[in-house]
Amino acid sequence: MADIIALLPDHVANQIAAGEVVQRPSSVVKELLENAIDAKSSTITLIIKDAGKTLVQVTDNGMGMSTTDARLCFERHATSKIKVADDLFNLHTKGFRGEALASIAAIAHVQLKTKTNDAEIGTTLSIEGSQVTEQEPAVVPTGTTISVKNLFYNIPARRNFLKSNPVETRHIIDEFHRVALAHPQIEFSMLHNGSPVFNLPASNSRQRIVNIFGTKTNEKLVPVSEETEIVKVSGFVLKPEFGRKSRGEQFFFVNDRFIKSSYLHHAVSSAFEGLLKQGTHPGYFLFLDVDTKSIDINIHPTKTEIKFDDEHSIYAMLRATVKHSLGQFSVAPVLDFNKDTGFETPYEYSKKQPSAPKIEVDSSFNPFVDDRKPRQSNINFPFKREKQPHWESLYVGLKDANSASFSSTERNEAISTEALEFESDEITGSLFSTSENENQFTTFQLQQKYIVSAIKNGMLVIHQHLAHYRVLYEELLKNITVQEAVSQQLLFPLQLQFSKPDLEILHKIQEQLEHTGFAFSETKGEHLEIKGIPIAVTESQAETILEQLVNDIRDEVPDAGFSQNDLLAKSMAKSMAIKTGMPLNKEAQEHLVHRLFACKEPSVSPDNRPVLVTIDTNELDRKFN
Repeated sequence: MADIIALLPDHVANQIAAGEVVQRPSSVVKELLENAIDAKSSTITLIIKDAGKTLVQVTDNGMGMSTTDARLCFERHATSKIKVADDLFNLHTKGFRGEALASIAAIAHVQLKTKTNDAEIGTTLSIEGSQVTEQEPAVVPTGTTISVKNLFYNIPARRNFLKSNPVETRHIIDEFHRVALAHPQIEFSMLHNGSPVFNLPASNSRQRIVNIFGTKTNEKLVPVSEETEIVKVSGFVLKPEFGRKSRGEQFFFVNDRFIKSSYLHHAVSSAFEGLLKQGTHPGYFLFLDVDTKSIDINIHPTKTEIKFDDEHSIYAMLRATVKHSLGQFSVAPVLDFNKDTGFETPYEYSKKQPSAPKIEVDSSFNPFVDDRKPRQSNINFPFKREKQPHWESLYVGLKDANSASFSSTERNEAISTEALEFESDEITGSLFSTSENENQFTTFQLQQKYIVSAIKNGMLVIHQHLAHYRVLYEELLKNITVQEAVSQQLLFPLQLQFSKPDLEILHKIQEQLEHTGFAFSETKGEHLEIKGIPIAVTESQAETILEQLVNDIRDEVPDAGFSQNDLLAKSMAKSMAIKTGMPLNKEAQEHLVHRLFACKEPSVSPDNRPVLVTIDTNELDRKFN
């Protein structure tokens, strides 16, 4: 029998390894940024085109590479960070995968330009599909520039599985955030299709967070700091009132490496217990420094999951540290019965010198003057106050049924208090007068969640939130497509603040938002000015609706067409719909039921959940048998 096992060629093995290392353009961005950090760079620039599908370029001013290192860095299992096997458990650097650059070069066109500080001339290297096509000396600045072009050009199946450009761009920005937050001492900049997205100067951790997520974030941050023998915790958590429905602003860093840990997330969530609104999640930027020998970061290919030797102690310390910070900065309520707040001095007055109070004395006051005598006033009235007429004069001019005039005495005898009629009507339960037929019971609200209505052969139970969700969805979708929405103009325009990526998302869907009733005036930096909102939206709801819309679009946004309009209508309708627990009067209940049955699909919500349930009379009868 002939031999059937053979060694794979290097270019095939590299392509297989690329499936583990390079999943999408953001994977390339992560590897190149981490290599630039390990090169001790102080300035790093990221340039992408077409969400990284056409170009991913990273330029740094680090130590650079020699001609030999430039050639070896694209070989498999080539690294400068591992000498012996024990080094895998004592890592202080970022990327150490020997397959990273080799895998990238196997599925893209790669160009490398590098020069060390002490060399007079650098090196240019070009690789296409693991094959070196060019290598020659070149005049380049100190540092390294790696350009990855036409990703997955030789694996069209992998390229077809990539998402739309906005989705891939969002993944790249997420990776950029994770690297930039962990290294505030390095200057980062990012450009997409020639337009600047981020320009982050070297700063501290707090300023780096503010530069990425907007100046409005500064007031939300609560510092966290604790140092023990096992772990050193530092960073910030967001105040409980700024909790979000999405889990966007949640970052864990262990030894300046971003990780995902549901176990540590539970520790932070438990520290916020009782402080967050229902359905919201805490935000945090927490940095943990531990001994490199006490963790294992090789349990996941992307190094986003690690294993702690003593994770129970870290859980307890993290939970206690966050809870202590929330109480220390008066975010969490503290019970202290021995504390008298009347003796507390405000912080702004602690260093001020006390001044004697000014006392004003009325020099004209004489205690021996009779108070019954009117005092002389300095105010000259232009008229004299006449004596108030007697109450009987109120009835002057009244006539009886025969239009005969009465004298004052006769009027007092003829008119009694029972005959007087008040101008206001008697207070009733309804605004309009109704007949007996209209007063018959039709609907009622159950637990401020369901609307129950009687039908011919039983009863109908309607979920009020899902029903309103369906009604608003069809109305918004019609307004976007037919462009017939009505906007209510605001007397004072709203000034809302968003980060630059969020503003970019809103600009892409600005036309559809205007069709729903929003009216935008201008954008200044991170501020968005709104001069008109839809009729069904209040001013306080506008910011919440737009934030939820941005969060929904971040994960998966269609390129254009009906699918984008559908996503927009769903997100806005879900935010605007009445929530469970909201009381509705009878008129509101009936109005919602009528609007629901005027929809095209009244039985299901836009996310395919049942809106109503019918209970037959026979089914009710069986319950009592």
